[in-house]
Amino acid sequence: MTVTVVLGSQFGDEGKGKLVDILAHDSQLCCRAQGGNNAGHTIVANGVTYDFHILPSGLVNPACINLVGSGCVVHIPSFFKELEALEKHGLNTKGRIFISDRAHVVFDIHQMVDGLEEVELGGSFIGTTRKGIGPTYSTKMTRSGIRVADLFDEEVFETKFRRMVHGFQKRFGDLLKYDPEEEIARFKDLRVKLQDFVVDQIPLINSAKAKNSKILVEGANAMMLDIDHGTYPFVTSSNTGLGGVLTGLSLGWRSLTEVVGVVKAYTTRVGSGPFPTELLDSTGEKLQSIGHEVGVTTGRKRRCGWLDLVIIKYSHDLNDYTSLNLTKLDVLDTFEELKIATSYSYNGQQLESFPANPEMLAKVEVNYETLPGWNKPTTGAKSYYDLPLNARKYIEFIEKFVGVPIKSIGVGPAREHMILR
Repeated sequence: MTVTVVLGSQFGDEGKGKLVDILAHDSQLCCRAQGGNNAGHTIVANGVTYDFHILPSGLVNPACINLVGSGCVVHIPSFFKELEALEKHGLNTKGRIFISDRAHVVFDIHQMVDGLEEVELGGSFIGTTRKGIGPTYSTKMTRSGIRVADLFDEEVFETKFRRMVHGFQKRFGDLLKYDPEEEIARFKDLRVKLQDFVVDQIPLINSAKAKNSKILVEGANAMMLDIDHGTYPFVTSSNTGLGGVLTGLSLGWRSLTEVVGVVKAYTTRVGSGPFPTELLDSTGEKLQSIGHEVGVTTGRKRRCGWLDLVIIKYSHDLNDYTSLNLTKLDVLDTFEELKIATSYSYNGQQLESFPANPEMLAKVEVNYETLPGWNKPTTGAKSYYDLPLNARKYIEFIEKFVGVPIKSIGVGPAREHMILR
């Protein structure tokens, strides 16, 4: 048995989906551990583009079982809508996708509250996807949330649901124009439709272990959006690193064999929050244009900047990566020179690590190393030594600085555009 964990090392949108797709081709179980349909993965396989949100990307492999784990939050109508979209692309998902009965349920009222909370914050808004993820994790932590298992006892569900809605109505008053009975009625049909998808994840995972299956864990969001270690409060509402994997799935730490950090060859961010290497000029616009940097879930343009190795090193310190997957190297093919952030300074003093204080982070001076570009296409490269010399120097600089080998390099959007070392 092997368990490989794939995690985003930056602010998300690193291209985790493609690596997961490649690894899932040889995996028997693919799991999501945290987050909800605020995540977004795009996979191009056999000329077809698939968009994933709550569903694990392992569904592209017809021999792979997929699990939405206990640490996730699930908007049930969106779950079915996403399944239907995949099936229209010719994917047969029957009997291959399951939801843990311990996962919490995202309701329409959570999504409404998400928007109202952003309005409350005014100019300090977080920039959430407004998918209801934060309010759902909030009700989970205040022990007023509803789990998938609760849906199948109508009396328990309706009592808990009305109580939760009443709490929101007391807080938001007339701003929250919402009839709980409509959503309750909708679940009379949804629970029947859902019942074949719900499992106790512990026996499912234990069965995979007993069969010596290859298990793949697909991280959602990314390390710098972690609720504890990210750029708080401009973060998501779950633990997006290795800690979230261990709590969101019943794998056990001794099962882990590889933890892969996915690193985009530059840096992007969606939504609000500090971004030390952000480029608000024509170079940033060039990265955005060539990289097609538009959010899969939100449709928002991503903010772009130079690669930040302070972030990657900090991310490695938190997750202890066994290897890195460098993605979108081809986006840098036409740049004359490239900058890489190697440290921050504040008030003339070099900082030892990534600071917790967002006000400090917004004011740091970034110290860069400048490397020459390669001005040659990398997309046709099949092996490491097919890459231009300066592209290899860029890769090796990252490896040496972070202290982790880069074992795979993405040089284009398709499945075959991945160099394995």
